[in-house]
Amino acid sequence: SSKCHKCKCKCSTVIESHLCHKSPCYTTISAGKIWLDNVMCSGSEKSIEKCLSRGWGNSDCTHEEDAGVVCKDERLPGFLDSNIIEMQVDENRMEEIRLRPLSAAHAARMPVTEGVVEVKYKEGWSQICNIGWTIKNSRVICGMMGFPSEKITLKNDHSMYKIHSVACTGNEAHLSTCTMEFSKNTSAPCIGGGPVVVSCVPGPQFAQGRGRKNKPNHTKVRLKGGARAGEGRVEVLIGSEWGTVCDDLWNLLSASVVCRELGFGTAKEALTGARMGQGMGPIYMNEVQCLGDEKSLRKCPHKSITAKDCKHMEDVSVKCNIPYMGFEKAIRLTGGRTQLEGRVELLAPNASLLGQWGLICGDGWTSREAMVACRQLGLGYASSGLSETWYWDSSNVTEMVMSGVKCRGDEMTLSDCQHHRVVSCKRAGPQFAAGIICSESASDMVLNAPLVERSVYIEDRPLHLLYCAAEENCLSKSAVGANWPYGHRRLLRFSSEIHNVGRADFRPRLGRHSWVWHECHRHYHSMDIFTNYDLLDLNGTKVADGHKASFCLEDTECHEGILKQYECANFGEQGITVGCWDTYRHDIDCQWIDITDVKPGNYILQVIINPNFEVAESDFTNNAMRCNCKYDGNRVWLHKCHLGDSYSEEAEKQFELYPGQLNNQIS
Repeated sequence: SSKCHKCKCKCSTVIESHLCHKSPCYTTISAGKIWLDNVMCSGSEKSIEKCLSRGWGNSDCTHEEDAGVVCKDERLPGFLDSNIIEMQVDENRMEEIRLRPLSAAHAARMPVTEGVVEVKYKEGWSQICNIGWTIKNSRVICGMMGFPSEKITLKNDHSMYKIHSVACTGNEAHLSTCTMEFSKNTSAPCIGGGPVVVSCVPGPQFAQGRGRKNKPNHTKVRLKGGARAGEGRVEVLIGSEWGTVCDDLWNLLSASVVCRELGFGTAKEALTGARMGQGMGPIYMNEVQCLGDEKSLRKCPHKSITAKDCKHMEDVSVKCNIPYMGFEKAIRLTGGRTQLEGRVELLAPNASLLGQWGLICGDGWTSREAMVACRQLGLGYASSGLSETWYWDSSNVTEMVMSGVKCRGDEMTLSDCQHHRVVSCKRAGPQFAAGIICSESASDMVLNAPLVERSVYIEDRPLHLLYCAAEENCLSKSAVGANWPYGHRRLLRFSSEIHNVGRADFRPRLGRHSWVWHECHRHYHSMDIFTNYDLLDLNGTKVADGHKASFCLEDTECHEGILKQYECANFGEQGITVGCWDTYRHDIDCQWIDITDVKPGNYILQVIINPNFEVAESDFTNNAMRCNCKYDGNRVWLHKCHLGDSYSEEAEKQFELYPGQLNNQIS
């Protein structure tokens, strides 16, 4: 039984505020004992248990009256998250640390890599005496500022200082954890020395001032699923396949090794419990115990594990310190109901309009472009990218300064994305400018690749059974000229199991008022195209295709402890809950590719979820699945089915050169 089962009598938003820092509850009919009834809170209680009620277990309610809450994404101030390990700073010693540039010229270049170290305490900023200062101390400062490495610079004068004799090991995440002499009320001279001046070496992404088109070196560790630069789920490459790390003993030291390996600074937070979403591949490492000076996570002591030891709900993540670049100064939102939404305005990137705020043409604007805009603003993930903004007209800015924006989704600023050199917008007027809605969480959809490989087969289906499928455009073009209702179509069939491994539910972009009723199949379509099925030749040319209309998005099954929220019956709400999956069995209409016109040979089967980026996700790189396919004219075999980003670049190139199987023996 659960404490979430509370009779809804006299329930209020005051009660919700208590529950939102406990486990989430859903407004579905549940089972088990009803613990609380007539709950009345004043709002000051620390727990729902402290509120007035009829007493534990004393209730005259049924489960049709179960109470539920909807919590905001933001955690209330003062409430700690057990899955986040962060640096605890002693504010009695230092509140903030900065690098003050040595000159105006240094200040104008981003990022600031060299300057005087200053510590804020109470009323003002103080400098540090450099007597005894070592390269290890500089390593700590540079890590805090978002830089992976350091060099030392000395400067002499005879000022007074509050901080002397700093001695770091070099592996600390913050200067406040180093030993030092600290005087709260008095200052002492730095005889024979001067203020500490630190010079840091930026990582590849930030190496040339703007730091945008430089990609990190090819490492065997990567971050996936994060909203901002320098954060995400930790994945390591072993052999040719990427896998995750289990969270037992995970801490800031190990997280900092990951951050530095990737060209960032030290770790701000070490996260456990799949806080950046779950991986889908192997789990390689557990009980990682880095000392802090390792060059790579794989050099740290750890245990190799089996599937029995850990689950993907225990995947680790990190949030790294990155250099301040000032990217958010060139972008703003206007007209939105909250700070997380609005029409996008940019400082004009072209010389003729330099310094002038303008709009972005909404033509072709998708959730991928919105991802980059939200990242540049520091507002987390994209929830939606809007190509029209009729209701957000609160600014006098009307001129378009950017058009034709096409982003991969991993860029740090919109200026990094492809865009027209000369602005060209098909539709004039600010109502056709781009807008965004940002969020602190996002869904992440991935396909169960092994299931596709196991379930594939060929069916010769009679035409008289395919009228509905033809109406949904699920057959190849040659079906139009077929001798209906005689004859058949050859179909490549398989099952699809689409998992939501992100941190937010996957919901159709359009509300239920816009869903289209399909009379033939007696169901509503909530998305025109949910999944693309393609058969490619070995050169990547499409030889056959099918598309899967989202006739209903629902929770077919969920992991243990997660309640289903979405179902198709009775015009129910559509979506896929976090930790659940939607299964399209091989024997339902349109769950195929029509290969009637395909000749025997070697091919690539490709399945892409959310191909038009209609619904925002935390990661689009894992939406595609590909398999080697052998078709001999009568039978079909699939081999090496995998998500698009699960193998190394070298292995993926070998996959594309795959010569095919000569028989059904996979070697």
